Parts: sequence; structure tokens; C-alpha cells
Amino acid sequence: MNIYIATDHAGYAHKEKLKIFFEEENRKGHLYKVIDCGAYELDLNDDYTVYIHKAMLALTRDWQIGEMSRAIIFGGSGQGEAMVANRYIGVRATTYYGYDTEIVRLGREHNDANVLSIGARFVGPIEMCNVVRIFLETAFSGDERHVRRIAQINLS
Repeated sequence: MNIYIATDHAGYAHKEKLKIFFEEENRKGHLYKVIDCGAYELDLNDDYTVYIHKAMLALTRDWQIGEMSRAIIFGGSGQGEAMVANRYIGVRATTYYGYDTEIVRLGREHNDANVLSIGARFVGPIEMCNVVRIFLETAFSGDERHVRRIAQINLS
């Protein structure tokens, strides 16, 4: 599975830790191909939009050819990043900024979320790894009502 990761300065340290997490997961036998869409260095003046657009363009190209790729994006709150992501047809971003990981599980089960936007200012590295694992391991339920609703989202 392709995993696109992107952030601005606010989530840069998290993104770098996430790459290590994926290296460890792949040593355990998982088959994650991580594609880093930036930022590639810590720049306090960068804009998240540049990196999120890059990741979403790649994700939507995959979606159009039937690849079941996902993306994990970061920002200070994760909100703006999710807003950019959700402008792309076929993208369903859920936001996590701490407290209850159930929201991520439900985002996958009910909405087939393919993007996880994490608020790096609110989520520590251990919690980040736990929520990423939930995001990757939770299957979409496939319930008829959820399939119907996703189809309606894609019409807009």
C-alpha cells in the first residue's frame, strides 16, 4: 500500500518519526511504501498547502486507477490540512488531534477515510503511532448505507 505523508513545519518532527515507525512496521512484514511529499526540511515560514496538494494529487491519481493508497498529513491542528485534502474528489480526510481514537476507527469503518490529518501540536509521538496503526488496520464496513453516502460525497 502506498502511504503519502506530508506536512509543513508544525508537523515536521512527527513526519520524520512516522517514517521510522513505517520502517519498523515493514521489518515486521507489512508492505507499506512511504512517499514523502514534504516538507523536506524545517522551515518556519513554509505553507502546508504546498505539501498537502502534492500528496493529494498523488493520492487521487492512485484512486483513479484503483490503487488503495492512503495519506497521513500533519499540521498544527490538522484542520486546515484536512480542508485542503477534502477538496479533492475521492479524498475523505478525518482529523485527529487527541483525546479519543474512536473517531479515527469510525472514520475508517463508516466513511472509508483514506486520509488521516493529525494535529501535531496536540498529539505526541506515541499516541501518533497508535492512531496511525488504527487508521491502517481498521477496515471499511462496506455497509450499504455507508457506500451510498460515500457515492453522494463524490458527486459534489
